[in-house]
Amino acid sequence: MARKAGLGTFVALAQSGTEGAGDGPLFRLLYRDLRQAILDGRLRAGARLPATRLLGRELGLSRNTVLAAYDQLASEGFIELRHRSGAFVAADLPIALPAERHAPAALPPPRLGRSGAETLAAARGQRTAIERARWPGCFVAGAPDVSAFPFALWARLLARAWRHPDHAISLGGDAGGHPALRRAIADYLCEARGIACDPDHVLVVTGIRQALDLSCRLLLDAGDRVWMENPGYPGLRAVLAANGARIVPVPVDSEGIDVAVGQRRAGKARLVCVAPSHQYPLGVTLSLPRRLMLLDWARGAEAWVIEDDYDSEYRYAGRPLAALKSLDADNRVIYVGTLSKLLFPSLRLGYLIAPPQLAEPFRRLRAALDDQPSMIAQPALAELFRSGQLAAHLRKMRQVYAARQRRLLEGAARHLAGLVDLRPDEAGLHLVGRQAGRLARRRDVDLVAAARKEGIVLSALSDYDALGTGPRGLMFGYAAAVESSVEPALRKLAEIWTR
Repeated sequence: MARKAGLGTFVALAQSGTEGAGDGPLFRLLYRDLRQAILDGRLRAGARLPATRLLGRELGLSRNTVLAAYDQLASEGFIELRHRSGAFVAADLPIALPAERHAPAALPPPRLGRSGAETLAAARGQRTAIERARWPGCFVAGAPDVSAFPFALWARLLARAWRHPDHAISLGGDAGGHPALRRAIADYLCEARGIACDPDHVLVVTGIRQALDLSCRLLLDAGDRVWMENPGYPGLRAVLAANGARIVPVPVDSEGIDVAVGQRRAGKARLVCVAPSHQYPLGVTLSLPRRLMLLDWARGAEAWVIEDDYDSEYRYAGRPLAALKSLDADNRVIYVGTLSKLLFPSLRLGYLIAPPQLAEPFRRLRAALDDQPSMIAQPALAELFRSGQLAAHLRKMRQVYAARQRRLLEGAARHLAGLVDLRPDEAGLHLVGRQAGRLARRRDVDLVAAARKEGIVLSALSDYDALGTGPRGLMFGYAAAVESSVEPALRKLAEIWTR
């Protein structure tokens, strides 16, 4: 079936040349400009041209003028006139298109603004959650298994919410998000993370990066210093850079972020970003003494703490740890979480729990910037929380991911022994391996590049290090890995790394 381009396309193409085009019959000017549009590829083979009467009316030309232009194009083979069907760009043009005669010249690199360039530099190492691989999901870090999500139930909940939506849902207008969803999130966090919060303190956002962006806009001035865990998530570095913050990398050891080093480097910092329950990418937990030390520093410095709780639900030994915010007696902690790993990444929903004194400023800022988050999924998500189906899905996925971690460790023991030291973790969606033996002196980025050439997706810890002095290692994501692909992928890694 022929494609039909919009009338506006033809009007714009014709007017771009016929206005002020110089002397000559009008049909000749129209013919020339449509011919050039065909040669340039702006009108593609098979595209249907508008009816002569309609195009003439839009251009302020007589129908006979348009007919004459079409006849000339048809006589030269640029278009085909089909009885009772109309005019179409010819499939086989009489001469080669310019793009076929010579390749287009390379465009010069664009001049970027300083903020844009700094943001892109800060995001070095950030990758999409899912990358194409010949071994599906091996070993993409941070990606959940979306195939196990109950999409049939989700479809029913969406249909129920929107078959006869009430007026408030249709119009939206609440900058904080759907009230039922905010209540559900507040109840969930109270039970699962020990956070007592009012639904009015909950702000529905598109994810952790938007939560950090809002926090920076509300609380920081350009040039303010911000602690960030090193190594840490490049996406957060990019948000901080875009807001003009001076990023202060603070090392992470076996007890989490080193608060004492942070105090020495920037004791008057305005903000700190931490993932205390399961640090990304190292997977360590912030110890209780460090938690208390961090909160004490924040109180004295009048600083704010962004608690990134990106995968706290996936803990395989005992209940999830209490959140840092549950210890926050001074209301200095802004708690943020995502639903993308709990449900599926394209949902693009998360939440921010504001301290009471910041709840209303956050809502007003959100309304000033982009009005409200999309309401399409929120009623269904609220019902998923309320019905207990989300909790059931979470329990199931904990068992699935725990089994996949064990399978990864067993396979690594068979194929990577003496090459990579891979140890179990009580939580999360990936494991960190350290090079050993003949790989000990190899750069992690080189090992990752070699694996990617074979279609196996790993991540290097170096890509998460802002200073270039941190630990080196390999991140093996296991949550999204197709089970039958894990053993062959590990065997292949051993082969390519020991060639």
